[in-house]
Amino acid sequence: MTSHAADTTAFRSLVHKLSPSITKMIRMDHSHVLLTFHGYQPDTSPARKQGIVDTLCLALEIHAQLEEEIFYPAMAEVAGGNEVLAKAKPEHDDMRRLIGELRAMAPGDLAYDETVMALMRDVMHHVADEETVLLPEAERLLAGRLEALGAQMTKRRLQLAGPKAPQIAINSVKAMPAGAMLMAGGLIAGGWLLSRAWRGTARM
Repeated sequence: MTSHAADTTAFRSLVHKLSPSITKMIRMDHSHVLLTFHGYQPDTSPARKQGIVDTLCLALEIHAQLEEEIFYPAMAEVAGGNEVLAKAKPEHDDMRRLIGELRAMAPGDLAYDETVMALMRDVMHHVADEETVLLPEAERLLAGRLEALGAQMTKRRLQLAGPKAPQIAINSVKAMPAGAMLMAGGLIAGGWLLSRAWRGTARM
């Protein structure tokens, strides 16, 4: 085995070992979005509102794409008739519609707060359905595949989020209190460097 091939294999093995299971990762995404939303208040400054909403929208878009590419197909193989699974993609489409509306607005627009709240109501309903029905089903029906699917989702997340790391960092600076900014910036930078390393080794 060449040194490049060995490096690629070692890197992929590390990603696999460090990745949580797919259901844990989905729950972590849910927690991140809901925690970010808690910082949004009607009297929040326009700049911070914009940062919070940009953070939410990008996180939701990446999360939805990951679920649609990896989690939902895996669930369809074992629970194709699940009612929550059947409505998950249409709910993502409604979420994307609201995200599009928000991106066409400014924080000072009259409908901005109302649209943010509508988005989060939809998200919280979607999260409740997944966490009470779909994720427990996945842990029962995909028990032997959860870690492998988690590693697959981690790799795909790095591909999707890596190029957006500067944008994510800017959004975080706008959205977070000063103490949290430094930690988030370090995590984001680490994720961006890891994604670059992954893309580099994948091409070798």
